[in-house]
Amino acid sequence: MIGILYLLAFYLLGEAISQLIGGVISGSVIGMLLLFAMLMLGWVDGRKIAPTAKFLLSIMTIFFVPLSVGLIDVWSLIEGHLMAIVVAVVISTVAVISVVGLVQQKLGKKL
Repeated sequence: MIGILYLLAFYLLGEAISQLIGGVISGSVIGMLLLFAMLMLGWVDGRKIAPTAKFLLSIMTIFFVPLSVGLIDVWSLIEGHLMAIVVAVVISTVAVISVVGLVQQKLGKKL
């Protein structure tokens, strides 16, 4: 139970910071970065959050239901541009994999 309180507290803190900076970065991202920092610094015990995190990961597929329903709702808009969407997704995926691979090779040589 304490794990969900930690997650909610960091989520709310992230949302508050996001509002203060004008919403440039999502509050949930800020909250997770803060939680990560606190875990790395040892200020938050990861064993307290682990059961909640495992539970949320086990039901993660349910979080995709709203996305799927939304896609079905706007399918008429998507199908006219489907080829462009697929090409953009493939090109961006290859670009990201290539850049990450190059950075990893450069960093791997230095270590």
